[in-house]
Amino acid sequence: MKWDFTSVFANTDALLAGAAGTLRIFAICLVLGLSLGLVVGLGRYARTWWFYLPATAFVEFFRNTPVLVQILWFYFALPMLLPFEISPLMAASLGISLNSAAFSAEIYRAGIQSIDRGQWDGARALGMRWAQAMRRIVLPQAIKRMLPALTNRAIEIFKMTTLASAVAYVELLQQGKLIASLNYNPIEAYTAVAVIFLVFLWPLVQFTYVLERRLKRDE
Repeated sequence: MKWDFTSVFANTDALLAGAAGTLRIFAICLVLGLSLGLVVGLGRYARTWWFYLPATAFVEFFRNTPVLVQILWFYFALPMLLPFEISPLMAASLGISLNSAAFSAEIYRAGIQSIDRGQWDGARALGMRWAQAMRRIVLPQAIKRMLPALTNRAIEIFKMTTLASAVAYVELLQQGKLIASLNYNPIEAYTAVAVIFLVFLWPLVQFTYVLERRLKRDE
């Protein structure tokens, strides 16, 4: 077998459009997933049932159902319940963001629980309420410990963007499928997609290693 990337290079505009779509949905899902995950993680740590129970139900549902099923449900079923259509970008963003929020919530919860109880006692001794102690004392220390795990979560979110191709959203894998079907070159097309993902993700992975080493030195 002889590899021929001529047709791939001839469709670089399609791959660039796919890369732009991947970066767009990654940015949306990263911000929504980690932000909502923090809120849910605080709920998982809360002692009030009206905050704890919904947060726990959210985590259990989205962590134990496939992301692809969630995306397809948002795309096909949600428009039946709402008075407007759901775009492929919105459906994929909802599925990936909510799933990522569920996993991120557990990272936040574990990070908060890792803080020594004496920090809470000291905050109370200074007259701080729960929310003040969380914001000023606990979270700043917990975030530092959670950074490597959150960075790994970001890498997973980037790779999950390929699932958006299931609803025909224009991203890298979708464009790779299109090039492969038009030129009958699946090996070359998917190899190009894999290389582009490697170019994007390798620096982020290296940053994770550097961050972990730096945090170990600071301990």
